[in-house]
Amino acid sequence: MNYNISNILKNHGYNRGTIEKSKYFNLYKSIKNAIISKTLSDNFKLPPTRTLAKDLELSRSTVIKAYELLLLEKYIKSKPGSGYFVNSSKTKKIRHRLFDPPSKGDYPSISKRGNSFRRNIQIINSESDKGIAFRPGLPPLDIFPVSQWKSLTNDYWKKIRPSQLSYSSTVGLISLRENVRNYLKINRSINCSLDQIIITTGSLHSLSLIGDALINPKDEVVVENPTYPHAFNLFNSLKAQVISGNLDSQGLSIKNLKTSKPKLIYTTPSNQYPTGIKMTLQRRIEVLNWASKKGALIIEDDYNHEFSNWENPISAIHSLDDNRVVYLGTFNKLLHPSLRVGYMIVPKYLIDTVTSLYEQSSRFVSPSQQQVLSDFIEKDFLNKHLRKLIEVSIERKKIFVDSFNSFFEKEISLDTLNPGMHITGFLHNSVDDKKLAKLMRSKNIIAHPLSNYYLGAKHQKGLVMGYCSVNNKTIKETIKKMKIVYDSF
Repeated sequence: MNYNISNILKNHGYNRGTIEKSKYFNLYKSIKNAIISKTLSDNFKLPPTRTLAKDLELSRSTVIKAYELLLLEKYIKSKPGSGYFVNSSKTKKIRHRLFDPPSKGDYPSISKRGNSFRRNIQIINSESDKGIAFRPGLPPLDIFPVSQWKSLTNDYWKKIRPSQLSYSSTVGLISLRENVRNYLKINRSINCSLDQIIITTGSLHSLSLIGDALINPKDEVVVENPTYPHAFNLFNSLKAQVISGNLDSQGLSIKNLKTSKPKLIYTTPSNQYPTGIKMTLQRRIEVLNWASKKGALIIEDDYNHEFSNWENPISAIHSLDDNRVVYLGTFNKLLHPSLRVGYMIVPKYLIDTVTSLYEQSSRFVSPSQQQVLSDFIEKDFLNKHLRKLIEVSIERKKIFVDSFNSFFEKEISLDTLNPGMHITGFLHNSVDDKKLAKLMRSKNIIAHPLSNYYLGAKHQKGLVMGYCSVNNKTIKETIKKMKIVYDSF
């Protein structure tokens, strides 16, 4: 039935009755009950009388009588040439109660895991959609080649076969995985088999699958300090024992780590988040050897490879030992976050476990989105976009630094060496970065407090700011506005 209303009416007391009067009255009463209970919402279009009569196996005159009674009592209204519609509750005050509500009973208790995740949500850096200046982690959104993407999308839907609209592989389309493998081989010197590549919605989704596959309560997980708050939040919610590893000029330091048998080591070696330190090749080898000795896996989150390795690239840890490393990558930070496509390369012994978890938990990477991205890579659009993206980002960084220093040179010191998509401004110890960030957010200026990235009591105070997604004019205007907010703090 086009209007899908027969079941609604039956749930509100409709039965056909035995005589003509009871038929139209029962229909009138069931529609009225559905309107009163808001099952049929304001301005809902009722089926034409012929259609409803056919669906309910009634005469058309019976349906017309029911509608006339509803019109008389102003539960519905008629629009000539358009049909019958539920009247707005603002027009007719409805005070009927169909039944007394049931007495309040107990609800099932929240699971320990549910409570754990609920508690830890507070430390995640979440922002409203009121603005993007200067939100970290965003690429230059305004230069994304929308026309090319639209053209590829149109081509996909023109050529689609009905069989392709069925369920697709959980781990991702073969075409996209093949293009990702070729892309990694050319751009990141990474070799892997096709079955090791799993398409996800991004780095956090990949981390969640790996966490579910490997982490038991109290398992030791080593993370960098400071670190990516979402990753820490996930490990903490899974009841892992999170151990912080300090940083030096070469990256994560494994010296003096207070751990007995770590299960995972989470690191962002290409561009440490949020400091921007690039782990040296020697340190990567040291961490890999240490992990091998301890029987641990390394999670290499290479979220920002192109930005930090465009010049003088260093081999990924994965390229040194693909059996010891889970490699994470994402297109969300190269193209745009709403794309929601990432990938991971898992050691072969984990493929079945991760695939099984994925199969039974989520299937929401759109096949059409995957295919369009695959074509985007294959037609060399991604490579061309990357070159433009790097060029624009370098230009915007210079504008940001020059403008920021002209206003804040004495108050906030910028770390200009970070090659990523964000830049950190260090504050004097007397300034509370969390309160300052909150005040700025109330003025639609986004900057993350640096202290949120640290584990433990010792931390630096500062603001983590993204500049890539903001055009030159907006950069200057927002920094000027930022200065006004800072002076009022």
